[in-house]
Amino acid sequence: MSEPHHTKGAILIAGPTASGKSGLALALAEKLGGEIVNADSMQVYRELRVLTARPSKVDEARVPHHLYGVLKGDESCSAGKWSRMALEVIREIEGRGAVPIVVGGTGLYFRALTEGLSPIPAVHEAVREAVRAEVAEAGEGAHALLEAADPELARVIRPSDKQRIARGIEVARGTPKKLSQWHKEPAHPLLTGKLAKIVLAPEREWLRARCDQRFELMLEEGAIEEARNLAAQALDPSLPLMKALGLRPLIDYVLGNIELSEAVTKGQAETRAYAKRQETWMRTQMIAWERFSAQYSESLKAKIFSFIDELGLTGG
Repeated sequence: MSEPHHTKGAILIAGPTASGKSGLALALAEKLGGEIVNADSMQVYRELRVLTARPSKVDEARVPHHLYGVLKGDESCSAGKWSRMALEVIREIEGRGAVPIVVGGTGLYFRALTEGLSPIPAVHEAVREAVRAEVAEAGEGAHALLEAADPELARVIRPSDKQRIARGIEVARGTPKKLSQWHKEPAHPLLTGKLAKIVLAPEREWLRARCDQRFELMLEEGAIEEARNLAAQALDPSLPLMKALGLRPLIDYVLGNIELSEAVTKGQAETRAYAKRQETWMRTQMIAWERFSAQYSESLKAKIFSFIDELGLTGG
């Protein structure tokens, strides 16, 4: 368990995909002398720079960026693992006298950092491997395995979410309590102190259009080639990386199973649906965060600068 860190001033920026988070983080970092820390569960992987909309190499050269592309595709990254890495980076940034700016769309990562996680013991690797093999073999019947192991948890997990199903089963079998019981244990925040908590929540139709436009731009920037390279690796489809938005349709295209137009339509639909889920999660789970509902623009950026100045995070 990492020791909590009390910050003199950090900025947290959450928001759905394509809402302008990265642009805002970059502007703030340049204005305030900040360094950016990734809080997106897909952008931690190095294989999909384009398809996960990681900052460009040009942007990364403008200010220091951390936790982007730090893991290989065959690794998993839990909220607990990410929060420990993020806390270490935040300490290093503040040690340099800079302002940590944590940005991303993975709500559970922010929750782990600011609220803490239940103290779940590590599960023995043999148990993990056995459960994941069992879940893979069970296919559509995997959810029934979770219902038998942890009925309360099964009620809130979709039958298609094999990763969370496996996690629930392995905790039930490999620790003294079920995961639903561990979730009720008290948790303690890892990051405390002066925190500017910002949620970007642009108008939905604008966001939907942005999702569609960005997916098309990704194709121009090399998303198809990324999908082709990943398809050649034949990775386990249950790995988190393989759930990147639009990846499966593009792999189907490079394998000759569907036309490009169908892959684009499916990829855009996946992106819009995910953005909607993010919006819902952030609206219901980040109630105390400061919400900015206008679309990203210079006027919105000015409002956010003003909000941060009023909190006195930078002493300015």
